[in-house]
Amino acid sequence: MAQYDVKFALNHMVCPRWTPQQLIEVAAEMGLGAVELRNDVGENSILDLESARAAGQRARELGIEVLSINALYPFNIWNEERAAKADELAQLVDAAGGRGLVLCPLVDADFSATSEEKRAGLEKSLTALDAILGRYSLQGFVEPLGFPISSLRTKAEAVAAIQSLGLEKRFGLVHDTFHHQGAGETALFAGQTGLVHISGVEDPALGFDDMLDPHRLLVGEHDRLDNVGQLSRLLVDGYEGYVSFEPFAEEVHALKDPVEALQQSMAFIRAGLTR
Repeated sequence: MAQYDVKFALNHMVCPRWTPQQLIEVAAEMGLGAVELRNDVGENSILDLESARAAGQRARELGIEVLSINALYPFNIWNEERAAKADELAQLVDAAGGRGLVLCPLVDADFSATSEEKRAGLEKSLTALDAILGRYSLQGFVEPLGFPISSLRTKAEAVAAIQSLGLEKRFGLVHDTFHHQGAGETALFAGQTGLVHISGVEDPALGFDDMLDPHRLLVGEHDRLDNVGQLSRLLVDGYEGYVSFEPFAEEVHALKDPVEALQQSMAFIRAGLTR
């Protein structure tokens, strides 16, 4: 019987009504080792150096690692505005004592660039981000988004661009189980993966092309994304990093006891991985 040691983490999307300090405290109470902060959770977002430093201080006090701030969007459409935002977010990650910055690509049905133009834009962005992140010794976590209208759907595209620029030490992938399934990608790239995001979708009426963020739940027995299978393959292939819960569904955010629900999801995943 195979058995894997899964290192779970909490993305702030598990409960946006918590403050960053509460998120960190809950992670510590649950015996977890890390959290992901965000810049898109309303009043609890990390948007200034004061809030970043305060979160980082609480994390250090409790022995919790700050994995990332999520996210720079759209990272692959580079201009002066994006450069300024990237530097601002890098400063926030640095102030929080974080490891890196999550990078999400443009999702826009009206974006009509050719494959060659998309690749050129991606390489331009990665080159510029290498310099910005390098000033703070941070990692870039590239998260392909599997939606049909995404400008960067697959990890294979991201890996090809990163390797062509020789930037493997600066950039790693986010393997998001929702987006992996949505993109129809089979390759996992465990060795290039720096972070894993997990969430479940249960609605049997939804096609994979129709799944959106509001459908993303905690992972349970009716999960259609094969989270357990994806995690099993990643772990077999050598992934040793954190697996971070990232549910977007309002019904999860409204739970009276998110901790109990998270513990149940963790137990379900661990049980599945020992079969």
